[in-house]
Amino acid sequence: MKNISEEERIELERRLHTRHRARTTVYITVPGGRKRLCRAINLSATGVFIETTNLGLRKGQQVHLAFAINLGSITKLHRRTATVAHVSRGGTGLMMDAYAAR
Repeated sequence: MKNISEEERIELERRLHTRHRARTTVYITVPGGRKRLCRAINLSATGVFIETTNLGLRKGQQVHLAFAINLGSITKLHRRTATVAHVSRGGTGLMMDAYAAR
């Protein structure tokens, strides 16, 4: 496997927003109303990768997310609808739907 430079990696990256390591819990509601507690591995403005096992999710499926982001003295609660982008052995990549400012 060829080693690539950081500049080449950034050029190959398809994401529009930087991913950040996440240490937050994500509550995911799947069709049928089942709710599960999962751990976020990384997070960006438009997506999240969460550790999952046996949720039965498939690419293109819609789910609902709720998670808190600690901003120092303030903690913000986010509720988003997301679409399953991919499912792998390690977890599930979710693309969060755009939302209007409230």
